[in-house]
Amino acid sequence: MARIVLVMHEPLGSAFASCAEHVLGHKASLDVFDVAPDADPEAEVTRLARLLRQENEPMLLLCDIYGATPFNIAKRAIRLVAGDGMVAHLITGSNLCMVLKALTEQQEKPDKLSESVRQGALRGIVDAECMEISHFGTGCDS
Repeated sequence: MARIVLVMHEPLGSAFASCAEHVLGHKASLDVFDVAPDADPEAEVTRLARLLRQENEPMLLLCDIYGATPFNIAKRAIRLVAGDGMVAHLITGSNLCMVLKALTEQQEKPDKLSESVRQGALRGIVDAECMEISHFGTGCDS
């Protein structure tokens, strides 16, 4: 199974991990790497690469915002560990649906898992008002 690593603005990764434990009813099997506002990006790249090297297994890294500091740190750390032959895949725009999908999906390959997680996130985005209206038979315009 692919290892799940949350790389996000502090305290979002820790909050997602706590929510996942609440929903799943047990400790979530993932690594959290929260990036503090005053963190030194260079030092964080080294620290994250060290964390990623702890276990030599395929990884899926989930970040909150494309192009933000945690994303840039994750991207650079992945390049470092790829030189060691480690396999990692990175997706952004993470929400709780994505974290839960990643934790409950049994996938060996991070690229296949990332697509499943992405699709799970899209299915989790629902206009609740339209759902209420369509439940009563009137529907919502697209």
